Amino acid sequence: MEIWINPACSKCRAALSAFDEAGLSYTVRRYLDDPPTAAELEVVLDHLGLQPWDLARQNESKDAANGVAGLPRDDANRSAWIDAMVAHPILIQRPIVTADDGTATIARDPEVLRAVLAKATRS
Repeated sequence: MEIWINPACSKCRAALSAFDEAGLSYTVRRYLDDPPTAAELEVVLDHLGLQPWDLARQNESKDAANGVAGLPRDDANRSAWIDAMVAHPILIQRPIVTADDGTATIARDPEVLRAVLAKATRS
């Protein structure tokens, strides 16, 4: 299992604590220090079943948000959204958990995190 985090994010820290308390084995990816490639983002989006605009945090810094400000949410601009998130990884929602079975989840909400933990401890 891999978890993409921003260490400054309280939801990321809560997810890591919950994984540790459950005794789960996982790999941490500090995606601000090790940004995903466009290909990696495509894979994660596929596993999440989302479009890039669904994964983008649009309340980030003005400089980062400028990368997606005004971009239409359509297939013609899909790669522009991905390129913006690669250039400004702060735009990526977090934490993202990719399980060994290839599924992925954005574990921001406590209920979602509990579901991820329940699934991981059953495996």
